[in-house]
Amino acid sequence: MRYITKTLRTKYWLPGTNFFEILLEFSISNAKDNDFIVISEKALSTSLGRLIDEGKIVPSFSAKCLAKFWMRKIWGYLITVIARINRLNTERIRRYPLKDGSAHKQTVLTYCGPIYSLKNFSEGGIDVSNLPYKYACLPLTDAQEIAEKISSLIFEKARINLIVMITDSDKTFSLKNIHFSSRPTFVKEIYNIGPIAYIIGRFFKMRARSTPIALSKNIEVEDALRISAISNKARKFGAGRTVWDVATRFGAKMTEISWDMLNNCEHRPVVIVRKLDE
Repeated sequence: MRYITKTLRTKYWLPGTNFFEILLEFSISNAKDNDFIVISEKALSTSLGRLIDEGKIVPSFSAKCLAKFWMRKIWGYLITVIARINRLNTERIRRYPLKDGSAHKQTVLTYCGPIYSLKNFSEGGIDVSNLPYKYACLPLTDAQEIAEKISSLIFEKARINLIVMITDSDKTFSLKNIHFSSRPTFVKEIYNIGPIAYIIGRFFKMRARSTPIALSKNIEVEDALRISAISNKARKFGAGRTVWDVATRFGAKMTEISWDMLNNCEHRPVVIVRKLDE
């Protein structure tokens, strides 16, 4: 199967951004019936204000232990080897920030639970990359409803029948026709097995693709994963793939990235994907 993509290039979606108007205009100009419109979960979450200021978080003893012992020692010297993590990111994990890292782990403990806090990043869908200061972005708990609502509203306003997909760049790993992720998803054929998915997926070099979080229409899971991967490649990584990469790009500390810095970067939160006839 062959596909073509059309990517929306836009300013950063700040809290309060009217993403529906943006999606509607983009769809009218570029989409036709049965196209997929694939949207970044983080862009939606940020525009909806699902942000936590971790500078105001008081970490518990458990959170401090996770940052200092679990991340720096267990991840830094054991799991990075098992998960085949490259040298640069291994060094970053070994220098995991204690104060801000403890606050972040507390956020994960509070909103996702202890199992997800054992992951090295994007724990349970919580993300801090491409965000300013000490903000963390929470995953969408109503992603399925949002996907269906966007699809319905675009059809109502423009009479274009689109399949809406919300995705996260955090990976789903595949072993033949078995698919598993390290975070929740509304796609039933993708099994959430927590952080172990990331570790065994990387250790066994399984096929890794971006995770479809929600779909406005049921399709084959392999199609969903393929389209998610295609859109992720077209969308790229905003200001950077990780919070470390973003800080390096701007020559600033991780907690000194500002809204203005992000707003001056080109972002690609939406991709239209179209199947071509064989």
